[in-house]
Amino acid sequence: MIDFQSARQSTAVLALAALLLGATGAAAETVEVEMLNFDPQDASRVMIFKPEIIRISPGDTVRWLSVDAFHNTASIPGMIPEGAEAWSSPLSEDFEVTFEEEGTYGYICEPHGMIGMVGLVLVGDHTANLEAAKAVEHAGPIQDKFDALFAEIE
Repeated sequence: MIDFQSARQSTAVLALAALLLGATGAAAETVEVEMLNFDPQDASRVMIFKPEIIRISPGDTVRWLSVDAFHNTASIPGMIPEGAEAWSSPLSEDFEVTFEEEGTYGYICEPHGMIGMVGLVLVGDHTANLEAAKAVEHAGPIQDKFDALFAEIE
């Protein structure tokens, strides 16, 4: 037999816990980024992260999904905040990074970066290292793509 009184009390406790959690700070979120050979909505966009720009809060996680094979995600030296941990994922595997430091993070797909497969993660007040990240020089298509991404966030 179901004890409806206990069920109501449990529901009330859970509701109170959710309310208190909201009052003390939102729970961390996970944002997913697809690693793709081409954009299903625009086949002219090849070798992309989708979305290319992520805005998150400190403590949130980005999960890169290996939708298509032979992609990875790797931070770019000089394009992450001081004190932040660099990363480089294995090829063709889902991968997660939890971002604690506020700032701008530039990243690349190592096999396809030379054709512009790059992205940005903007954490909290991302301006802390924005100018330093923008000052990192890249070859050809990488620079063109980062210039376009930085123009989008300004």
